[in-house]
Amino acid sequence: MADNTTSATESQKMAPEPIQPVPAGHARGSAESWRQLGVHAYVQIVIIGTLLWCLFRKDVGGIVQQWVTDPSWSHGFLIPLFSLYFLNQSKQEILNTRTKPNYLGLLLLVGVILFYVFNTASRAGYGYFRQISAVGALGGVVLFLGGWSLLKYTWLPVTYLLFAIPLPDEILRSATIPMRLWAATASTAILNIFPNLDATANGVIIEIIYKGKAMEPPLDVAEACSGMRLLMTFFALGVAMAYLHYRPAWQRLVLLASTVPIAILCNVVRVTITGFIYVLGDPQYAQGIYHDLLGMAMLPLAFGLYGGLAWFMSNLFVESDEAKVSDVIVRRK
Repeated sequence: MADNTTSATESQKMAPEPIQPVPAGHARGSAESWRQLGVHAYVQIVIIGTLLWCLFRKDVGGIVQQWVTDPSWSHGFLIPLFSLYFLNQSKQEILNTRTKPNYLGLLLLVGVILFYVFNTASRAGYGYFRQISAVGALGGVVLFLGGWSLLKYTWLPVTYLLFAIPLPDEILRSATIPMRLWAATASTAILNIFPNLDATANGVIIEIIYKGKAMEPPLDVAEACSGMRLLMTFFALGVAMAYLHYRPAWQRLVLLASTVPIAILCNVVRVTITGFIYVLGDPQYAQGIYHDLLGMAMLPLAFGLYGGLAWFMSNLFVESDEAKVSDVIVRRK
């Protein structure tokens, strides 16, 4: 009996240990997901983020200051919130993504920093390039830490931040002239529909005669009324509308392409309403803070137009789909 007990004990010691099953997607040697990262990884992320903040803090502060002082770029406060919302939409995919650092991101990050330093030190440095360098550095960090798999879900939130960076005045001035002319011409045609009112567009100046009396001074379609700044706001809104709800690619492209005509239409509405306030109301309500508030009121109008266009495209083929379903005949045995 003793010999049998001893042999049984020895056989148990020599028996191989049972193999523990490996969860699906967690093969040995595979990269960890963001859910499995240790504290040291997040410490590295905080250190990199702190270094980038120290490098770009002055430019970021200048951008925020322009959001505060320039009503045309006040929408910049909303852009980071939209980016965070886009990230939250892909939160589960991001957390399940395998961490696979890509050194091309490190190369991009170093290149962006060198470009930023050169652009800052050079007398011919361009302020706008310094500001967008912060977004480029952020993209390099994402690619370096997470690789292409992480960039797949974060490229839109990162690039969307570009809408928060004010365009240089030189670009705005060169682009506003044709939009000012279009707004003046279209608004003049609408104003002439009403009786006792005669409007004539001379370039960007609208001369108005009401009940035989010339209005002085004439109405000037200023740069603030050009619609170019509204176009940047509406384009950011169009990208958000195209992304927020799943829809076919062609519908997303239509929403993006509609940005320009919607911006022009809203701008014509703005200038026309300003003209009626100038003629029928008090001219002081056609300028200053009232003028800026009227421009902000165009945002709900644009949002409604985008929403109406999205609803129309979503319901465009409903009848044809129902017809296909009705044509199906169920044969019973």
